[in-house]
Amino acid sequence: MIGVVIDSSLRRASGSLFGLAYGDALGKPTEFLSVPEIHRRYGPDGPRELVGDPVLVTDDTQMALAVAWALHGAPGYTPEAVEPLLRRRFLDWAASPENNRAPGMTCLRACGELGRGLPWQQATVIDSKGCGANMRVTPVGLLDVDLDTLAGLSQLQAGLTHGHPTGLAASELTAYAVRVLRDGAALAELPGLLTDRARTQRRTYRADWLGDLWRRSGADSPAEFIAQGWDECRSALDRLDAALRLPDDGGDPCRHTGEGWIAEEALATALLCVLRHPDDPVAAIGRGATTAGDSDSIAALAGAFLGTTHGLSGWPADWSPRIEYADQLATLGAAWD
Repeated sequence: MIGVVIDSSLRRASGSLFGLAYGDALGKPTEFLSVPEIHRRYGPDGPRELVGDPVLVTDDTQMALAVAWALHGAPGYTPEAVEPLLRRRFLDWAASPENNRAPGMTCLRACGELGRGLPWQQATVIDSKGCGANMRVTPVGLLDVDLDTLAGLSQLQAGLTHGHPTGLAASELTAYAVRVLRDGAALAELPGLLTDRARTQRRTYRADWLGDLWRRSGADSPAEFIAQGWDECRSALDRLDAALRLPDDGGDPCRHTGEGWIAEEALATALLCVLRHPDDPVAAIGRGATTAGDSDSIAALAGAFLGTTHGLSGWPADWSPRIEYADQLATLGAAWD
């Protein structure tokens, strides 16, 4: 996909970043509700309108912005250049008074250790593959970098907090999905493209980005360590493929691909929502918000994917002035469009 001519008129980067925030906001009030309760409050289709002025988001958008600003300010895309910037942005987020949106314990715990000055390979929560690893990686997919750099950046930003190999692999796949969509891939191609990526990367341990992280896991080798992550992502993609072969009954997508609290399930379930509603971004994030699982993260990823495909014009025009952090989303989107 490298070297293709990108149609900047679609404003795919802006569509992706705003879409992530829209999905996050739509799923925020439903995250800990059952599907029957969501239906009772919002009707059979779930939420479809953003409420508030500003419309509040969660830590998903806050941390995606932290990654985005770290990348935006980087003098180069190398581990030495990017790691200190990610660390600083994560610590600023952790200490911010706006960090009051039920943040994930893995991120808080890892940030506490990062704040002590530990190397990130020691600070990370090695056994966590929570979706906090990939809910924030969308900005990496919007960069004009080669695929090896995309992979390294994706895994590094995940690894600062979530050291499990599946968190690393799912983050790379999430950013890769954004990249191929930005470059014009059709939504229907995504499952196959991601499966191929998982297959080819299965034993690729990026030591230049990850250092000796693998040693904390108890694995016998770096290749064995990272293969576990890719295998678990492949299993989630297999469940996605099986779900797509079934007729859509309009029910909770989590029944097929998982509740999304962990990284590979968040990716697969978001993709299921996207592929059930490829031409209706609002319906897709509404579907993500109408789940028994991690509704805000599922809807945020769905919004990022469909925003990349349809661009900023794919979203209701009256949403962008009201979404929290609209000025930051607009600035970053314009920089990368």
